[in-house]
Amino acid sequence: MNQPEQPLVIVEHLTKHFPITRGIVIQRRVGAVQAVDDVSFTIARGETLGLVGESGCGKTTVGRTMLGLYPATSGTVLIDGHNVHAARGRELMAIRRKAQIIFQDPFASLNPRWTVSAIVSEPIRVHKLYGSARERAERVQELLELVGLNRRLINRFPHEFSGGQRQRIGIARALASEPLFIVCDEPISALDVSIQAQVVNLLEDLQDRLGLTYLFIAHDLSMVRHICTRVAVMYLGVIVELADRNELYENPLHPYTRSLLSAVPVPDPKAARQRQRIVLEGDVPSPINPPGGCRFHTRCPIAVARCAEERPAWRDLGSHHFVACHRA
Repeated sequence: MNQPEQPLVIVEHLTKHFPITRGIVIQRRVGAVQAVDDVSFTIARGETLGLVGESGCGKTTVGRTMLGLYPATSGTVLIDGHNVHAARGRELMAIRRKAQIIFQDPFASLNPRWTVSAIVSEPIRVHKLYGSARERAERVQELLELVGLNRRLINRFPHEFSGGQRQRIGIARALASEPLFIVCDEPISALDVSIQAQVVNLLEDLQDRLGLTYLFIAHDLSMVRHICTRVAVMYLGVIVELADRNELYENPLHPYTRSLLSAVPVPDPKAARQRQRIVLEGDVPSPINPPGGCRFHTRCPIAVARCAEERPAWRDLGSHHFVACHRA
């Protein structure tokens, strides 16, 4: 009997707190920003997991902590069987080759003093994938063509490209080390609407051709449904719901998920008029001092006394539809 395949990415109880200190010469800790608190999920090989939520909920921190760009406060991240935060030396380099990131801002993520050749070939040089400069240059040209850019642009600088072209350069750089897993940190949010679909189609095509696995961080829920296999909803540092994309969009169980989906524009004016918009009252609490119990209870329209006292358990309510809510 065949054993089920191990997920490529396993995140268990991941927590990331940023300390708040006072003092210049002698610094003392006075608190912490609880950016991510006890987050767990898995990503299968070839899958795209969407991570959605409003700005400041901790989505980007999850992605960067998973790759070791931020040290984890606690928890475990395994990528292809390697513990990201315990790895050292050659094992750490192997993880960095297998796991890459596409940054949100194509204007800030590329070195303005480097040519396209230098930017894209840097991972190749660091991981010693090709021996000679000629082989590296040929590989860079192949990568540019792979992401839809002309290979003759190899010696140009980032300021000579549009936003969409710069993001394609960032994608080529992420592919240079031949990774298995890529964190896509809102890769289309800084682009024109006309360019967003092109970049998403490119990511899907690359996934099919190269067998890539994605964590797709975004706040555009309609685009997430298009590209993702499953979707996780995040609020104030915790994941409140996780399900297959169609199951989540057609049967949302958490009140926060329902509120998010009610804000998604629909192209049918008649359907838009009939749909009930769920507007949340109040502001998002501070991650420095988040509320006890369920973190969403201060804005939840169906909260009861238990929600303020007891943190909801992570439950599977069928069809691998997980939710953290007492009222679900």
